[in-house]
Amino acid sequence: MTDPEFSGLSALVTGGASGIGLATARLLAARGARVACLDLTPDVPGPLVGVRADVTDDAAVRAAVATAAAALGGRLDILVNNAGIGAQGGIEDNPDEEWHRVFDVNVVGMVRTTRAALPHLRRSPSAAVVNTCSVAATAGLPQRALYSATKGAVLALTRAAAADLVGDGIRVTCVNPGTADTPWIGRLLDAADDPVAERAALEARQPTGRLVTADEVAGAVAYLASPRSAATTGTDLAVDGGMQGLRLRPRPS
Repeated sequence: MTDPEFSGLSALVTGGASGIGLATARLLAARGARVACLDLTPDVPGPLVGVRADVTDDAAVRAAVATAAAALGGRLDILVNNAGIGAQGGIEDNPDEEWHRVFDVNVVGMVRTTRAALPHLRRSPSAAVVNTCSVAATAGLPQRALYSATKGAVLALTRAAAADLVGDGIRVTCVNPGTADTPWIGRLLDAADDPVAERAALEARQPTGRLVTADEVAGAVAYLASPRSAATTGTDLAVDGGMQGLRLRPRPS
């Protein structure tokens, strides 16, 4: 049964062909939205609309947003900035080129997509932008210096954009997942010397003792994007199994 929560609204999800992006796109569609997924390889199931673009290419992003809006009935009410890439290593482990590359995708990519979507969002009575941030923006994680720096920038960008756009009726928020069971984490585990031990370590650092699911993050994105959350802007919502906020005593062995 279709939930009317997003009925009549159109949404664009970047990085929408897999992981958190695809879970979000499916959930928004299930709740009544028309949804387009922007991705490098936009192979998505119906009724989702796939649009190809690289978020590091401004002209391609502008064209893709225009194509998506046209395919969604000439309007765009919700933008989910989810496209991003990971990075490992401490502060000395990546060259300048890698720092520029990851910032270009994870931060400037959000700028490009939001900038291109703004003319459409300003015409919407229920405009919302939701950025995928990370617990890495609020908690110090080992061997994640570059990735954490980009997500810290996303958190700051979210709040600044919310301040700039609140007068236009556009809400800007972000969701902060913990370690989520996504294809990127799968590749990380596959490359580990001991994938079983590495997965156990990732699960253990979250108080719930397990990885976050893509569907759980999608639920938080839908909450933030919903017209029912019209008083929520400039905020970040943790979906991290308690990783940021809880300090538990060690469990008895």
